[in-house]
Amino acid sequence: MLQNLKRSAAQLLHHWRRQPQKPLLPATDWRQLLAADWDAWEAARAAAMGGPKVLLATSLGGHDGVTPVESLLAVALTLRGAEVHLLLCDAFLPACMLATLRKPEHHARFVTEGPQSHLCARCWGQGRAIFEPLGLPLHRYSDLVSAAAQDEARGIAESIAIADIPAFRLDHLAVGEHALAGALRYFARGDLRTEPEGEAILRRYLQAALLATRAAQRLFDQHDFTAACFHHGIYVPQGLIGETARQQGVRVINWNTAYRKHCFIFSHGDTYHHTLMTEPTSVWQDLPWTPEMERQTMDYLVSRWYGTNDWVWFHEHPQEDLGEIVAELGVDLSKPVIGLLTNVMWDAQLHYPANAFPNMLDWVLRTIAFFADRPDLQLVIRIHPAEIRGTVPSRQKIADEIARAFPDLPANVFVIPPESQISTYAVMLKCDTVIIYGTKTGVELTSFGIPVIVAGEAWIRNKGVTMDAPNAETYFQMLDRLPLQSRLDEATTQRARKYAYHFFFRRMIPVSAMEPLAGWPPLRVNLTSLAALQPGADPGLDRICDGILTGAAFVYPAEQIAQAGPEGL
Repeated sequence: MLQNLKRSAAQLLHHWRRQPQKPLLPATDWRQLLAADWDAWEAARAAAMGGPKVLLATSLGGHDGVTPVESLLAVALTLRGAEVHLLLCDAFLPACMLATLRKPEHHARFVTEGPQSHLCARCWGQGRAIFEPLGLPLHRYSDLVSAAAQDEARGIAESIAIADIPAFRLDHLAVGEHALAGALRYFARGDLRTEPEGEAILRRYLQAALLATRAAQRLFDQHDFTAACFHHGIYVPQGLIGETARQQGVRVINWNTAYRKHCFIFSHGDTYHHTLMTEPTSVWQDLPWTPEMERQTMDYLVSRWYGTNDWVWFHEHPQEDLGEIVAELGVDLSKPVIGLLTNVMWDAQLHYPANAFPNMLDWVLRTIAFFADRPDLQLVIRIHPAEIRGTVPSRQKIADEIARAFPDLPANVFVIPPESQISTYAVMLKCDTVIIYGTKTGVELTSFGIPVIVAGEAWIRNKGVTMDAPNAETYFQMLDRLPLQSRLDEATTQRARKYAYHFFFRRMIPVSAMEPLAGWPPLRVNLTSLAALQPGADPGLDRICDGILTGAAFVYPAEQIAQAGPEGL
């Protein structure tokens, strides 16, 4: 059997602990942040014991984009009377989401040694340094998984047929789906077919997923948690914590960094990848629409072309000159142009029942084949810049897959590669219609009146502003009707803008204590006293904590706060 699966988690932990450890300084030093208010903090912590139990299942203590947020939530929830518990991996799991960010130079080393060889010392050490000073109950993975459960996980991961892993379920939980998503993220690919170590690392992720499931089951059996809050909600181990919590009736709250600086998206029950598609339109469609809300929305959407108000953007100096763009692409703007926007192939590879195609690559290739028979139309494919500029650069590139399938690209199909500085917005605004799969850009384009066809899990789906394809047959029927030769009507465009306002200003909740940074980590906690985190001090933080504690909607009333003045935004 595979060497990596022969070593038990306990053996790996012992191996890691024998290595020389360097002292670590915490990325977020709460002793320093609360130095003047430490007595007040200890009093608040003591008063909160016995309050509603909330689990912050951080798990990955070395994730610099997560620990500032979840440690801040630990303090803020405690100040509101919650008994906060913490969960960290103590070098126990044989694979995890964080391995993607710091994977070793050679995959073979990860196969045999896992993250313990290069990652766990920093991750566990930093997690302890950040969270232990707070004095809150802290649970370790290794304390939650019995020897029998470790043997079970190793045995299943070794013996199961590779083809059966994606659909594998443990106690009716979708363990295999998250294991596959974790392995795809590790390799930054949409599939593992060409990876020599693909099977071995997928089995390692399956073993980790099984261990995470057993740890979560035991933790939820031991404690009567009101809610469990943690980032992302997919991959390993977060996806398994969510699966287990939902099965055991524990409310799940997932969060992620939003686009706008200082802002975060929180969702109830599942990852925002799912919930934003199914959110009832009644939450936003009856908003009283004002000229100021429209101005704010459109000003922000234009700012996204340059990223001036966002945490992350991909072009410092986007190319917007249409003459130069046309010369570079060879496209003829006097003829109908259809845009197609990709997203990164490996990202959030979960099951979406609404998708018209089995995966994004299949959609891209079949769409090109369709346009090859429509010489009256031009197709401009904009490959997502995150393929090369994202946190995890893709190792399976759409352009390479297109070149393999179409050695001679149809003359009416044009590809903008991810490294190009061509402005996505400048091109797409000149298109008759834009086709998307999972990109968020559909929210923006419809606000400019651009008709959008949705073939995948884009968040603009189900909002009453796009053409949503439920299957491939309907999708190609939609393409048959192109070109549309018209913009969205005024009512639909206003509806799109209303949703954009809801999406960017109400669902993205600002937290004043979170300060954006250039590079990595992208943020840090910036406060001078405990008072900044007390109830009433920050309406965004109040809204988040209220949602975690009571189940209230994670919707920031930006339209009301705006009336109080710019400082409310």
